Amino acid sequence: MTVDETTRTVTPARAAAELELKREEFRLAVRMGLIRTTPLPDRDEAVRDRGGGRARAPERRPVERAELDRLKAAPDFPDGLRERVRAVGAGEAAGLLSITPDRFARLARTGHLSPVRFYLNRYRSVIWLYVAAEVTSFGEEHPALLGGRLPAEVREREAAGEDLRARNWRSRHLALLLRGTDDPWVRAAAVASLLDPVQVAEVVDDPYERGHLDRLRPPPPPGFPVSGAAYEVAERLVRADDPDEILWHRVSLALALEEARAVCQAPHPGERPRPAAPAATEPEVVPVPVSDAGVVRPSDVAPAGGPVRRSAVRARARRGAPPPGRAAARAPGARRPGLLDRLRRSLPGRTGGGGGWGERRDWG
Repeated sequence: MTVDETTRTVTPARAAAELELKREEFRLAVRMGLIRTTPLPDRDEAVRDRGGGRARAPERRPVERAELDRLKAAPDFPDGLRERVRAVGAGEAAGLLSITPDRFARLARTGHLSPVRFYLNRYRSVIWLYVAAEVTSFGEEHPALLGGRLPAEVREREAAGEDLRARNWRSRHLALLLRGTDDPWVRAAAVASLLDPVQVAEVVDDPYERGHLDRLRPPPPPGFPVSGAAYEVAERLVRADDPDEILWHRVSLALALEEARAVCQAPHPGERPRPAAPAATEPEVVPVPVSDAGVVRPSDVAPAGGPVRRSAVRARARRGAPPPGRAAARAPGARRPGLLDRLRRSLPGRTGGGGGWGERRDWG
């Protein structure tokens, strides 16, 4: 048995075998948070996986023996765990709801169900996969959508050509990436991975920071094509394409970077990340929260004097982050002003009743 007697962990392959899961099922279970893996020690995590400069993905980390015992102690093991990670195509999903594949596709395109995976077949057509348990739950919660004429709002969105499958998958994929790490630079890199490199360069001026984000960029999703026309199709699916979605991730990236810089600066070539200078006179940096859907909510980090106006945050994202500078270029002990401080200075005559972002639109 492949067990480390010191740390009481097993390899991912051994864990999948003991849990009676296929490789893809185990990977999905980890990404969904059903199976907790153990981060490697710093000395091992510093050695990037496969020499590509990226940290080891959560599903490639070891699993503690206690975690396996917890999962195997469930009364419905192993069938219950397998069912929670079973992914089905549109045809099988339609069968679970007892509706036609065409009606299921209409519901999926209008955002009622979110894909959990995709792959391209031999004809380079995109095949979306859904969690079977979520499909069944949707049918129980929304029986009116399974029969009769669809509501007018759904028909109007369909007539306008709306297709939210890729966008919902990106939102879900980002949430799964963020769930697997607490490192602020890795989290910022996850947000950046959904943006075109040109968009990232507009938000991140410092080339060393862009290089650091690129080294921490998460690996492509499982089954991602490596070259050819299929790669180009898949590449378009993993990049934000709607203007509103692009703006949202630009703002999320700017705020995530501010949090990362407060922890440590991006290293120069050959350097290790350096801790940020302690704040001697500045107020404490407020951590930037990230929602379960995988995006930073600017409304949650409004300054004490009042909420940040939406127009100012949009302008900040369009302009891109100002050059972060190096510690040597600032006075000793001085600390780079935070994003929220700069936003406050950019709002002349701001009062406590300024307009805020309001509620976040849920794309998942």
